[in-house]
Amino acid sequence: MIIIKSKEEIELIREGGFILAYVLKKLAEFIRPGITTWAIDKKVEEMIREKGARPAFKGYKPRFASEPYRFATCVSVNEEVVHGLPSKKRVLKEGDIVSVDVGVLYKGYYSDAAYTYSVGEVEERIKLLLEVTKSALYKGIEKAVIGNRVGDISYAIGSYVKSYGFNPIKDYCGHGVGKHLHEDPSIPNDGEPGKGEPLKEGMVIAIEPMVAIGSGNIMLKNDGWTAVTSDGSYSAHFEHTVAIFRDGPKILTPWDI
Repeated sequence: MIIIKSKEEIELIREGGFILAYVLKKLAEFIRPGITTWAIDKKVEEMIREKGARPAFKGYKPRFASEPYRFATCVSVNEEVVHGLPSKKRVLKEGDIVSVDVGVLYKGYYSDAAYTYSVGEVEERIKLLLEVTKSALYKGIEKAVIGNRVGDISYAIGSYVKSYGFNPIKDYCGHGVGKHLHEDPSIPNDGEPGKGEPLKEGMVIAIEPMVAIGSGNIMLKNDGWTAVTSDGSYSAHFEHTVAIFRDGPKILTPWDI
């Protein structure tokens, strides 16, 4: 069931989204060769709590998991698509890319965002992957208007990504967000225009393209959480929480890095 939000509810989500945006901007200054993914997680949790919010992922138990998630963030490096577990042993090096997916619970409402960072200088093809994936997010947001359908967002993302020879990850989707971290509707990163749920005023959705240089097929690591590309190709992930208004979509997590 899709839950329509009032303007007051959207404002609370926006307040939490501003905290997320602050965190992701600060991470751009923090991430560098030589730090661990564990250090990223600790830094994020510290910043979220300093702002009077709670890390949304910590203690969250999705349907596929046997136990609740133990960290504030998902930190995914290179071929890791999503749900990477922070580790004291995973040290970032020059040329890596690292996707940080993070949620905030603030005043009873959730917001969700992600950003993929370059660690030092990266290869040109990888740099293009990041640019295309970020642009695909905004292509999707442009279609988040009253009268369109979920498939219009999905098609905008998938067709744009594929025009550059990359592939959208189809196994993971964007989603509604509000009093729950994951709500209806699901928003695939590829699809057909004119299909799916109609978009209405007051909907709040997390749009999150995940894109691979290679085939886009994935598999799960033995930790039961981390999804990786099956061919070992690099993958990028960008996400905004977005509200649909009569005059168009509004980004509630304006990281703008």
